[in-house]
Amino acid sequence: MANINPFDIVKQQIDNCAGILNLDHDVTMMLKTPMRELHVSLPVRMEDGSVKVFQGFRVQYNDARGITKGGIRFHPDETIDTVRALAAWMTWKCSLLDLPLGGAKGGVICNPKEMSIGELERLSRAYVRSVFQFIGPEKDVPAPDVYTTPQIMAWMMDEYSVIAGKPQFGVITGKPLTIGGSPGRGDATARGGMYAIREAAQALGIDLSKATIAVHGYGNAGYHAARLCHEIFGAKTVAVCDSKGGVCCKTGIDPEAAFACKSKTSSVCNLPSMERISKEELLALDVDILIPAAIENVITDKNAPDIKAKIVAELANGPTTPEADDILFRKGVHVIPDFLCNAGGVTVSYFEMVQNFYMYSWEEAEVRERLDKKMTTAYHSVLETSRAHQINMRQAAYVLAVERVVEAMKLRGWV
Repeated sequence: MANINPFDIVKQQIDNCAGILNLDHDVTMMLKTPMRELHVSLPVRMEDGSVKVFQGFRVQYNDARGITKGGIRFHPDETIDTVRALAAWMTWKCSLLDLPLGGAKGGVICNPKEMSIGELERLSRAYVRSVFQFIGPEKDVPAPDVYTTPQIMAWMMDEYSVIAGKPQFGVITGKPLTIGGSPGRGDATARGGMYAIREAAQALGIDLSKATIAVHGYGNAGYHAARLCHEIFGAKTVAVCDSKGGVCCKTGIDPEAAFACKSKTSSVCNLPSMERISKEELLALDVDILIPAAIENVITDKNAPDIKAKIVAELANGPTTPEADDILFRKGVHVIPDFLCNAGGVTVSYFEMVQNFYMYSWEEAEVRERLDKKMTTAYHSVLETSRAHQINMRQAAYVLAVERVVEAMKLRGWV
């Protein structure tokens, strides 16, 4: 799975969508090409006194619909093609949710688990110094992603403010509440996914109070998904996994106990009185809802035939390959595609931008209400398009999102 290039998948998905929309070749090529990207070298003083040079990226994929928006990843296996793919998906995600934003993404090749707090701060500030001229509240607004936190966002915001010579809280989202963060941002990705799952279950006639859940990836999104499935629906999480493996329990797994175990021992595998299973075995469990919440390309043409879940709710970015999509569609598995299912994060980040712009904070209940409305509207638009054109949910989401981007490009005279 590691040799699958995510940006090749993006281009394949765009070609598929272009065929459905009958797009001109020139328009399709523009959609398959990032508008601009920046590669930077980041020298950082380490705790032992040495200087280590890290490689970083920022890709602004398309800004036809507005300033760009997208997270920053700190990951040892980061690649420019992964960042390109994520920036493209962010473009479609913002368009699908009808946000006045384009898509971007950033990344640094590093292993935060092996770095001290001081090293992480120096790396975060070095990244902002290198991309300062390319980001800003009216240009490109970063946010947290894999292995980046509200604290890291705070350092980045502060560094930008120091260089700008004035407080610039709006340059970053996903910040702590005391410095311009939005209520409801912490679990927004998972909560948005819950709204989509609720609508899908209603459309398919699934009683969520009796549903079984398997969560592939128990980071921030995976933990909140398991927690919210129980709190909102009364559903039962029967399996969870992380990078080291997984556990299964037919009577249900306490999401808080699993989170505590992972925090204390670095893996859910150490949960007591559980059946140990592999990450691959979790994907094939006979559950109502499978939630991929980890990394790209975990569901492929090799394991898609084994998927038994009725709903696959993609909280991760790009967890399903195009070949697997075709297999799941033929099997009748209802896939809630990533840039719909996990759009709660960028939607609440957009709400944070709005609050920063006019210096007024909303109550958390209002944030959730607005998020629910956005997610519900987007889900039903995709479902209706899927049924009208007899295409799968990802193709339908692409059709809606790309059509809006192309319309903006034409109105601006780009094509």
